[in-house]
Amino acid sequence: MNNSTLIINNKKFIVEDTLEYITLADSFVKDNKIGTGHGEAKLYVGNIGDRLANFFNNFQDINCFFLKKDLKKFLLDSKDEYLNPQQPYIKKDTMGNRYNIMESEIDKLSDGFLNFRLYRVDVAPPRVYMNADSEYYDLMRNIGLPNISYLSILKLKDNNNNNLFYFRMFVDYRPDIVGYKMPKEVEQENEINSKPNISQKLKETMIKARIGQGEYRNKLLLECPFCPFTLVNDERMLIASHIKPWSKSDDKEKIDPKNGFMLTPTYDRLFDQGFITFDNDKKLYVSPWISPMNQKRLNIYTNKIIEYLPLDEKRIAYLQYHRENIYKA
Repeated sequence: MNNSTLIINNKKFIVEDTLEYITLADSFVKDNKIGTGHGEAKLYVGNIGDRLANFFNNFQDINCFFLKKDLKKFLLDSKDEYLNPQQPYIKKDTMGNRYNIMESEIDKLSDGFLNFRLYRVDVAPPRVYMNADSEYYDLMRNIGLPNISYLSILKLKDNNNNNLFYFRMFVDYRPDIVGYKMPKEVEQENEINSKPNISQKLKETMIKARIGQGEYRNKLLLECPFCPFTLVNDERMLIASHIKPWSKSDDKEKIDPKNGFMLTPTYDRLFDQGFITFDNDKKLYVSPWISPMNQKRLNIYTNKIIEYLPLDEKRIAYLQYHRENIYKA
């Protein structure tokens, strides 16, 4: 879990930099479109400047790769959206079938490095677009979901001082999409409401716990009255975060205050999205998918001791799930 080195397929790499959030826009994706355009193969990566030019070595010899396991995880993370689409996709009725096709295609891929070369498209500055002639690049366009998926890139250095660019797709069910909930959350809320053997009060308690409200929040505040990073204790600035996500928890875990921390918004976001996690000795782990520049700005780094993190046997058990399933290693 060291954020300065990565071992990939038994090879060691140094993480030099991270390009953190590249939107997979509706204009870029091929099959899962919302608009009526045909889609463009070129990928917008940002505006020209020293930062982007340095990252891509002045746009020369951009050797890249995907990993099969990452593509499989992306597809699994987006399965609910494929099978129960919440956005107005043009081919909404065929998304379930496309999921099965994409799953089969990914299963056929090699377990090694899925290599390809990226090149800059000749578009007038300041916008910088990239493209690739590769089946793996096309696969990214085929499985991408507008609004709720994005791409990040790690700039790596191998033992021969050569740079490689590690591409990975992520799902982010953004709360700023009006009225949007994860399909799994909607399904579970409906399931809770339909249970005949529990009281209406308990139903409300479980549903409110999804957003860290109600009895769940009150009990968590008694155990964790401040953010362990900032020591802020103003309840208006604290979010009741789940360690094991609400949508992955059983009825008891949903409202268990041991399944949570009180965090200020920035750290809540980092923890919820898997960009940070903790070991059993209160050591912080920071994902390499947060750039070194932003790690420095946030004053977070791997092996930093979070002294005031409230840990006990139950929270340690929940944290094991977070490290294994949520953390973006």
